[in-house]
Amino acid sequence: MSIYKDCDVRGVYGRELTAEETYRIGRGLATMAPGRFLVGGDVRTSTPELKDALVRGLLDSGAEVVDLGTIPTPALYFALKHGDAAAGATVTASHNPPEYNGVKFMIGDTPVTRERMDALEGIVERGAFAPGPGVLTHWDVTRDYLDFLAKRFHAPKPLHVLVDAGCGAMGPVAPEAFRRAGYRVTELSCAPDGRFPDRSPNPADYSCLGKTSQAVRRCGADFGVAFDGDGDRAVFLDETGAPVQNEKALVLFVRKLLAGHPTPVVYDQKSSSVVRDAVLEMGGTPLPERSGHAFIKRRFLENGAALAGEVSGHFFFGELGYDDGLFAALTMAELLGESGAKLSALAAGIVCPPITPDIRLFCPYDRQQGWLDRVEAAAKTAGAEISHLDGVRADFPEGWLLMRKSVTAEQVTLRAEARTEILLRALIELVAFALPEDAGRKLAEFSGC
Repeated sequence: MSIYKDCDVRGVYGRELTAEETYRIGRGLATMAPGRFLVGGDVRTSTPELKDALVRGLLDSGAEVVDLGTIPTPALYFALKHGDAAAGATVTASHNPPEYNGVKFMIGDTPVTRERMDALEGIVERGAFAPGPGVLTHWDVTRDYLDFLAKRFHAPKPLHVLVDAGCGAMGPVAPEAFRRAGYRVTELSCAPDGRFPDRSPNPADYSCLGKTSQAVRRCGADFGVAFDGDGDRAVFLDETGAPVQNEKALVLFVRKLLAGHPTPVVYDQKSSSVVRDAVLEMGGTPLPERSGHAFIKRRFLENGAALAGEVSGHFFFGELGYDDGLFAALTMAELLGESGAKLSALAAGIVCPPITPDIRLFCPYDRQQGWLDRVEAAAKTAGAEISHLDGVRADFPEGWLLMRKSVTAEQVTLRAEARTEILLRALIELVAFALPEDAGRKLAEFSGC
């Protein structure tokens, strides 16, 4: 598989992504976007080598490089908004396992497009690089990022927050931001360690949050927040240690930010219908979009939305113009302090219809479209309205299903929601009967059909 994905460059360090290739990526980026380039990196063990290679590549193609140091990804977005530069990159693989690394980059205000990624890959393959030399300077952006947050947030109530950085890039930053805002903080896994020994760097996998849950209960925190490896995602836990479904967190933000100021809200199309319903209740315009950081962000910016969110834990704020896990966590603390309610009570008041997790089924690449076509035909026969924002989505009066093909693995992914458990099983059964016998049988086993 190519390391040039839809939204960034990513691969297994040493096998798919090497220092040599990262150097060439740096030269390609400087060729595409001559001028000043901001560069940071996360805490992965391979990041220092790859970041050095990226910087050398940028310099050798004439860029004025500003080294931001070791930072969470939102600090790069902050630097791009407040610094004198039109392009930036950070070496990170975000929430992926520790053996991965990559390069997230931005040129201008808009997210990376597939066309821009293909253009970068073409420049790198041809070696059609601009000449150097460049200039290297440094900026301690973390200090300015923390100062910005300290001016923006002041605790309406001195809550107790459990901060779990997962040994990632938010470790040295998030606890200080909460303390400067007036909160009491208990730290968990806040010492950076690019091997991520304490838990998965993907907190959206709630199964990895056992220690986080225990810590919330043990220290008596009002709520907990778990960040991903590079700090652009956040997952919340209530005061009992129970993870709060990301759609419910998004609904709470919708109710806070749209009160008296209805605007569009963008969300990924596999989100629970409670998100759409909450936006409508607040007078806003719900805008479903295909999953993926670049797709959500582009729609968010194009529509001047106050808010956007993904099931994975990305939260975008119109106030910022980008996503920031720490800004989301501080907003949640502000929301709880203003309401005086417990997070468990607020979450319990948001009732999601029965919904499946992402169900992944093995399917060779050359058969994936055929499977989607079979599901679409079955859904049409059953009276569904069909859309193709990403894969096949079938909407029924009492629920919906979404099947998407993977570009990174031999599998398709199914998610479905319905008004009742019986109706949800009926939707899964519809898909099971449409698929080849082996896949249908495995899907039927999942639902008990």
